[in-house]
Amino acid sequence: MAKIIVTAGPVPGHVVPLAAIAADLTKRGHEVLFYTGAQFEAQISATGARFVPHPAEVDVTVGALDAALAEREKLAPLERIVFDIKHLAADQAPIHDKRLQELLAEFPATVVISEPMSFWALPTALRAPRGRRPLLVNIGIAPPAFSSADTAPFGPGLLPPTTDEERASYDDMRVQMGAFFADPQQYVEGVFTSMGVTLPAPLFDAMATVPDHLLQLTVPAFEYPRGDAPEGFRFIGPLPAATDSEFELPDWWAELSDDRPVVVVTQGTVENGDFSQLLVPTLRALADADVTVVAATARPDGPDMVRAALDDQVPANVRLAGFVPFEQLLPLADVLVTNAGYGGVQTALRHGVPLVVGGETEDKPEVAARVEWSGIGVNLHTARPGTAAVRAAVDDVLNDPRYRKRASEIRSQCAEYRPFDAIADIVEQATAGGEHSRLGLRREGDEL
Repeated sequence: MAKIIVTAGPVPGHVVPLAAIAADLTKRGHEVLFYTGAQFEAQISATGARFVPHPAEVDVTVGALDAALAEREKLAPLERIVFDIKHLAADQAPIHDKRLQELLAEFPATVVISEPMSFWALPTALRAPRGRRPLLVNIGIAPPAFSSADTAPFGPGLLPPTTDEERASYDDMRVQMGAFFADPQQYVEGVFTSMGVTLPAPLFDAMATVPDHLLQLTVPAFEYPRGDAPEGFRFIGPLPAATDSEFELPDWWAELSDDRPVVVVTQGTVENGDFSQLLVPTLRALADADVTVVAATARPDGPDMVRAALDDQVPANVRLAGFVPFEQLLPLADVLVTNAGYGGVQTALRHGVPLVVGGETEDKPEVAARVEWSGIGVNLHTARPGTAAVRAAVDDVLNDPRYRKRASEIRSQCAEYRPFDAIADIVEQATAGGEHSRLGLRREGDEL
C-alpha cells in the first residue's frame, strides 16, 4: 500500500479531477492525504482520503483573500494571469511549502500528486534528486503552457504556425510576452529563493519540467503536436466521472430523448455569477429554434437568476437546471455551448459532443482555440457573444456533419486511454522502488 499526498488549488476545476484520482487510489487500497481548501472537506472525505485544510490565513475558500479577489475582478485578462501568479500562488507558496513539509514528516508519502497552479509542490522536487524525495506527479488540468517552437506563446489562444512568416511573428511575440511576464517571473524567483530553492526555468516551463511526470488529461487529437515537449509529458486521456445515482431526474428529462436536437449551455462552476455573458444570449438566440435547450447553471439559485435576467420571459423550449450531472446529460446532447472550461470540454470529448465555445479569462482562450483547431466545434472568440453569432454557430454545428464526425473520432481516441490505471501504475512503481518506464504511459504512435 502506498502513501500519497494529493494537493490542489482551492477551486472546483482544480479540486474535482484530483478528487476523482484520490478516490480511485483509495479504492485500490492506497492511503491518500488530500491538502486543499476547507470548503472541500466533505467532497474529499467522501473519496476515502484523509482531508487536511489549507491554513486559514491563505485559504481562499474561507474568505482569507476576499480583498485581493475583489481587486482582481477589475483587471484585464492578461493582467489577471499576472495577478494570479503573484498574489494567488506565489505569495502563499512559502506557507503551503512549510505545511507540505510538515505533512511529509508525519505522513511519509512516496508520491505527491499536484496540478500546475500548486506552485508549493515544486520546492519538494527541487530540494533533492529523484530517489531521495517523493516522486512529483503533475496532473494537466488545463492546456499545457510550456513553451514550444511548434506553437504560439501561451495565453492569447492563437493557433499553431503554418508558415515561416507565422513562426517569425510568434518568435517576436515570445520576446514581447517574455518582457510582459518579466516582473512576475522575477517575483516568483524571489519567492522560491526565500524557500531555499532556485527556479530552474521560466515559470510556465518549470511547471512542466520540474515534476517527474506531467500527465495531460486529454488525447493527442485535442492538443497541438510538439517536437520539443518535456520528457515527462504524456497524454493519459480525460478522466471518467462517476454517475450521480442520487440525482433526481426533473420532469422534463424524458423530452431529451425526443427527436428534437438538444443544446446544453453552461458557464461552468466559476464564471456563473453573470449569466448575461453567454448563457442568456444563447437562450435568446435559440428561442425560436426547433431545439430543446438545457441551461445548466451550476448553482442552486441559477434558475431564478436566469428568470430574473429574462424578466420572467423564459423561452418555451428552455429547461432550467441548477446542478445537473454532465455524465447523464451529455449522452443526450447534440451540442454543448460553453465558456471553454477545460474539464467541461474534456467531458464533451469523451461523449462525442461537438461544441460552441467562447471564453476570455484564465486558460479559456487556449481551450477555445483547441476546439477550433481540432475540428470539434466553433470558437466564438469572445466571452460575450451576440445572439446572432451564437445562433449561427449552433446552426453550423448542428447542420454540418463534419463536427459530429470529428467528435466521434475523438471520443474513440478517448476510449483507448485508461487514465486511472496510468496514474496507479506510476504510484505503485514508485512505492515498489522501481524506476517507472515513461514509455509505458504512451500508446504506440502517439505524437506530442
